[in-house]
Amino acid sequence: MRRLAKGVFYLAIPGAIALGVWQGWSWWSWATAPVAETATEELSEDEVTAIQLEIPPGTPAAQIGRDLEAVGLIQSANAWELWARWLRWRQPDGSFQAGVYRFSPQESMLEIGAQIWDGEVANESFTIPEGWSRLEMADYFERREFFSAEAFLEATQEIPRDRFPWLPEDIPHLEGYLFPDTYQVGEGTITPDGIVAQMLGQFERVALPEYEANQPPEPMTLHEWVTLGSIVEKEAVVAQERRTIAGVFWQRLRTGMNLGADPTVEYALGIRQTVDTPLTWTQVAVDSPYNTYRNPGLPPTAIASPGLASLQATLDPEETPYLYFVARYDGTHFFSRTLAEHEAAIARVEQELAQ
Repeated sequence: MRRLAKGVFYLAIPGAIALGVWQGWSWWSWATAPVAETATEELSEDEVTAIQLEIPPGTPAAQIGRDLEAVGLIQSANAWELWARWLRWRQPDGSFQAGVYRFSPQESMLEIGAQIWDGEVANESFTIPEGWSRLEMADYFERREFFSAEAFLEATQEIPRDRFPWLPEDIPHLEGYLFPDTYQVGEGTITPDGIVAQMLGQFERVALPEYEANQPPEPMTLHEWVTLGSIVEKEAVVAQERRTIAGVFWQRLRTGMNLGADPTVEYALGIRQTVDTPLTWTQVAVDSPYNTYRNPGLPPTAIASPGLASLQATLDPEETPYLYFVARYDGTHFFSRTLAEHEAAIARVEQELAQ
């Protein structure tokens, strides 16, 4: 009987160990699984939507686990702490990163933890179209609730030559140098200065090399290039006319004619003409250094942010005999060699509009 009892005892030990391992593994599988997969009831659409969580600098790993459990992103803070200890042992030089994150209940504990360990903070995107001015950008950021329009405009009046020494001297603001593009920014870190620096950095990477590698038809400073490029941007609607329009402006500059560009008047007045409300003769006569009908040469600054295509067209304009063009309000223009041809084109446009 003793031998039998002893044998049963020795057989029970591996069974107990196996049972313990199985129970431990079952618990671990449950604890690390996505909350959405282990819920006893089907989660609503709102409950599986990504949850935003901010982790302040210096937050201990255990506290991160408790916060994740409290908002329903992981099953067990204890499991999190065990895994965090193992992770620190495996990667002693690493750590969980502070920041603002977005997680889904459909992600496992290990997936969530890896994002925090690697610092994959949540991103917010914004898009600045070609041809927008600082005022349009300021209004956009305020509507997106990034910050106030006034705060952005103030930031664009600071010229950070310490970081961007290529910026021209004596410019009053950064009009023209805030490169139009789609950007990603970390949530919780969005500031006017940060976004301005990001856009200037993109100009430095994308636009500046074009100017440095390609010579315009005649000597032109960086500021003149950006200013003329902004006028081309505002005038050109269809891509195939961009170089032609740039060529017309170059022709006018060569011959000493005023540029006579409507967008410079619109910029001076802070308006935008339409088919129903075109510029009036009184508006075209406005006394402003930006009015290229009254003043020869280029305006004091750019009037918008030109895209790369307009900047490239300004460096490589079409050799054209045209000195005039008039918009047809469908994106295209009539181009003319002489004033008489131009006046006839204007009459034709007016007739088309009347019909």
